[in-house]
Amino acid sequence: MTYEMVREILNSCPNNQMRDVFFQEVETEDPEAYVRGMLRGREVEIWSEAGSDGTVVVRAVCDGLNQRFLFTPD
Repeated sequence: MTYEMVREILNSCPNNQMRDVFFQEVETEDPEAYVRGMLRGREVEIWSEAGSDGTVVVRAVCDGLNQRFLFTPD
């Protein structure tokens, strides 16, 4: 299945609320497994939520860095 993936890397600095945002088209049957394959670290925690409209939100903490991935079906 083809998704548009939006990746947000949340800034953990207390006085900086900016975030890095990346857009990419990906082909995957399992968005959570796709994210798990992307992230490398000593401590990786991943969980996901599926919406009724086919979107999947995957949240990840990789070595203390919070990230959110939004997969929207094309």
